[in-house]
Amino acid sequence: MTNKSSSEIQYLEQVAYTLRIRDDTLIKLSVVVLASLLFIYINSMMFYTLLSRPVFRELPRYVLFAHMLCNDTVQMAVTSMLFIMVMYLLQLTKALCAVIVYVSAVTYRNAAFNVAVMSLERYVAICFPLRHSQMVTHSATAVAISVMWMLSSICPVIDIFYGIIMDPMFFSGQIFCFREMLVRTTWQIKMFQTVNGMSFVSVTLIIIFTYISVIVAARGVSTDKSTAQKAKRTILLHFIQLIFCLTSLLYGSIEGLLTKLSNVELFRSLRFVNFLLMLILPRCLSPLIYGLRDDAVRPLFLYYVRCGSKKVKPSVNAH
Repeated sequence: MTNKSSSEIQYLEQVAYTLRIRDDTLIKLSVVVLASLLFIYINSMMFYTLLSRPVFRELPRYVLFAHMLCNDTVQMAVTSMLFIMVMYLLQLTKALCAVIVYVSAVTYRNAAFNVAVMSLERYVAICFPLRHSQMVTHSATAVAISVMWMLSSICPVIDIFYGIIMDPMFFSGQIFCFREMLVRTTWQIKMFQTVNGMSFVSVTLIIIFTYISVIVAARGVSTDKSTAQKAKRTILLHFIQLIFCLTSLLYGSIEGLLTKLSNVELFRSLRFVNFLLMLILPRCLSPLIYGLRDDAVRPLFLYYVRCGSKKVKPSVNAH
């Protein structure tokens, strides 16, 4: 009788633990999905705002802003999907996983490159105002965006082709979808880390250069002081955006430290907090802050968010 009672108690404890884990996972899943959907909605409304007026479609800096919105939205959606699959231990075919990891890696690095190009656009506008319309054109913007995607694709494409060359059947099996599961050798990891480091150092140098150049130009007699001050604040904001991008690099390091914890439940909870703070939140705040501080975008964006509750649609004065 005692053995039967103890086994029943043990079974009930296991059931209670399983239910607690399921409830905890469900809550985390709900938070990730709701947060992602909320900020995807905000980004979509911001993007719709840019499409609603011809002036936004004509000015290269707003074209770059629209590209940033699309890039960050895709990055957020793919990252959230990967995290959900990890939480539920879902497996994918290697080919599909490779596509998802490719999109995640490319959009991740695009975020920093886009910030650099936007800073250079403001630099040209302040330091070369008479040549700005000739240097910063729609074709030049399209070329810049194309170059971003080409540079961001280097590591993922090398990983994919190397896997196919070494084993033509490499992408036929099923795996848990991590980038590490697609990496075959240590040199690929070192290449990824090196390219990441070089990319972010280059972007940082570009932002510092443009900021100092705008400060010097602001002291010139012929420079519009108010425009120069706005450009300084914009480039400073780009630096904050770069810091947001850099937080993504900390995610892997923090994840590695958390794996040393012996408490599984504590590990799962801290990993979830790490995911929200290091990956989701920066992607949400960056375009939101940039859009709301823009005097041309903000009133129209708020008008659409409020479903046009105002009788008169706000006018737009962008330059």
